[in-house]
Amino acid sequence: MPNPHHVNPNRGPKLEAYQILLRPLVTEKGTHQSTHRRAYPFEVNQWATKEQIKAAAEELFGIHVKKIRTQNRLGKHRRFRFKMGKLSNWKKAIITLHEDSAPIEFF
Repeated sequence: MPNPHHVNPNRGPKLEAYQILLRPLVTEKGTHQSTHRRAYPFEVNQWATKEQIKAAAEELFGIHVKKIRTQNRLGKHRRFRFKMGKLSNWKKAIITLHEDSAPIEFF
């Protein structure tokens, strides 16, 4: 019997490295994690897997990735004029670097 939690690795379109990592999340918590735990949060493409995120980060920044943690975030409900709307869902990835890897510089 097939595993119902198994995800097909060939799902979705073929993504390039710059299409996987959309933008860094520069927040107070993210800055603290990057300085103390060598972990950098990014907004990533919803179709991207952990293996694809790791390969894209190593290609774009020239770093050595230790592990990847991902979260699927639900969009918030917002009011637009007289109607209730919903912001888009998005995916967050926290990239932890090896101790021998150089830090990522955003600025």
